[in-house]
Amino acid sequence: MSFQQALSGLNAASRNLDVIGHNIANSGTTGFKASRTEFSEAMASASGSASGQSVGIGVSVGAVTQQFKQGGITSTGNNLDVAINGNGFFMLRQPDGSSAFTRAGNFNTDKAGNLKTLTGDQVLGYPVDTVTGKAQTGQPPVPMVFSPGQTMAAKTTTEVSVNMNLDARAQVGAGDAAATPPIPATPRATYGTSLNVYDTQGVATPLSLYFVKSATANTWEVYTTLDETVQAPGSPVATIAFDASGNPTPNPLPAINISLDATNNPNNPTPATIDFALDLSKVTQFGTKFAVNDNKQNGYTAGSMTGISISGDGSVVASYSNGVKRTEGQLALASFTNPQGLASTGNNKWVATAESGLAVAGLAQTGTLGTLQAGALEDSNVDLTAELVNMMTAQRAYQSSAQAIKTQDQVFSTLVNLR
Repeated sequence: MSFQQALSGLNAASRNLDVIGHNIANSGTTGFKASRTEFSEAMASASGSASGQSVGIGVSVGAVTQQFKQGGITSTGNNLDVAINGNGFFMLRQPDGSSAFTRAGNFNTDKAGNLKTLTGDQVLGYPVDTVTGKAQTGQPPVPMVFSPGQTMAAKTTTEVSVNMNLDARAQVGAGDAAATPPIPATPRATYGTSLNVYDTQGVATPLSLYFVKSATANTWEVYTTLDETVQAPGSPVATIAFDASGNPTPNPLPAINISLDATNNPNNPTPATIDFALDLSKVTQFGTKFAVNDNKQNGYTAGSMTGISISGDGSVVASYSNGVKRTEGQLALASFTNPQGLASTGNNKWVATAESGLAVAGLAQTGTLGTLQAGALEDSNVDLTAELVNMMTAQRAYQSSAQAIKTQDQVFSTLVNLR
């Protein structure tokens, strides 16, 4: 017996306790991945040693490997928190311009509107095409910046959609004086709805729509004013017919082009008329009372950004003072051929190495990348119970190696004291 085996055991157990202590210390660190000590038997190279006669010279620490198993996900309710469920890493740009990666999605914004980590690294993502609303994944990810002074220009209304039911039991709007008893005319305002539409300067103009049942069976006339000197009875801006099932016909029902004066704009001259397509395909004629279910239009006045939030697919949605929410970017995720090869640099970050391979960027739920959960964070994947058991095992190994050294010392003392 020699001191070498026991001494190597002390060193290995000490290193193991360091790793276990590091894991336990980070059991509450967002996105932390536990490490494990890998041991290797040490053998002396002795040429010509007989089989079965060689004795090992102890143990060495072969590697400290990271365990990238999924951590638990805890809901926080914070609109800038986001957790990865599955494969992938958030992509970061460090202050020196180099790239890094993290699983910790506890982001925040600075006064300039940069989306950052707690340690000041910029979070990368894809800009969104203003026409299609899709992330531009054909270009490299860029830092996500959402300036607090960012504004949204006004948008004129081009589409209006009405969803309502017209009572199939309603009398013809003109009435019937010859009937017994006479049927009075139905006021034009009886079946109506209204909403605001917007001109080119973002000034709201009220749009009123009135529906009058015509003498033609299952047909209704559409008017935009109560003033019969402007729109006389029988001269509607549109008509809508229904089939025997109470649905609009023809199917699909073509949109109706309407022009409306921007009456609420005080400027002289006023902006051009508000020209929009009126969609009545969701209007029905059933034998129930008149009811307006929903009215929609796609215009809005100008607005300033009031805040941002991250949705489940990684889209960064900005809220504006005009009530509009618009996707301004989408977070990028990265995957690696060998995540075990990533080098940890502290502060919940890793950097790519030759062993990990290059980062492959993409969006959540594409390729091998996992899903995102907004308003939540991924917990550390440290199993405290297992770590405490491992710590007791490492302590016993350390004590046993120390006892082996003590025993060897006693043997040497006995030899030295021989007379």
